[in-house]
Amino acid sequence: MIEDLKNKVVLITGASTGIGAAAAIAFGRNGAKVAVHYNKSKAEAEKVAAQVEKAGGKALLVGGDVTDSATCRQIVDKTVSGFGRIDVLINNAGGLVQRAPIETITDELFDHVINLNVRSTMICTAAAAQHMRKQGTGGAIINVTSVAARHGGGPGASLYAGSKGFVSTITHGLAKELVKDRIRVNAVAPGVITTPFHDRYSTPQMLEGFKASIPMNRLGTADECAGAFMFLASEQLSGYMTGQILEVNGGQYMP
Repeated sequence: MIEDLKNKVVLITGASTGIGAAAAIAFGRNGAKVAVHYNKSKAEAEKVAAQVEKAGGKALLVGGDVTDSATCRQIVDKTVSGFGRIDVLINNAGGLVQRAPIETITDELFDHVINLNVRSTMICTAAAAQHMRKQGTGGAIINVTSVAARHGGGPGASLYAGSKGFVSTITHGLAKELVKDRIRVNAVAPGVITTPFHDRYSTPQMLEGFKASIPMNRLGTADECAGAFMFLASEQLSGYMTGQILEVNGGQYMP
């Protein structure tokens, strides 16, 4: 149990499956109040919310498409309306959308990937920071980037990798900008994790190739990422950390 996470209000975007779901349940185990955000996966989000409650936390379902700026603001506002405040924002919603070589990237695909991975992070952060300033007690914002931001991604993933590179860089800039408000901004960079992401976008042959590049010689699990989020959310454990990126990748990339 991480004592200072108890009763903290945590909004996790994209929390219906994968890494977001694992993080939500882990925060529940530590007595947090978790806003479980989803877009199309309401049934899955309801299951996650039930697990958060069963684990000892409190859960609030918040739906909406984070590629839209107004919806991002509404998601944050609904969290504050439901729980009375916001202490931690985890910008986890994101995706590859599709693997596409550079010559096949359309304007529509470009906009979708950037809006999903970049715009959502920026707008949700701006909305959460505004509430955190009013509260006057600081807060923690945790962005989700990727090992792809370091090495450019796998086949057809350059646009996704570039969008995550933006997330990594803006984490440093926002950390400097918001530190005066006692808001810490850090990031988690998962490696190759067995989630619906890779079920959708990676073939078994691709995954075998990825595994061969990992010193631990295996793929990671969503549960193995959860601890990084709790660590960065806790003032007790990481109160002197801001602008940092925690790499959770089995040794695939060592900065």
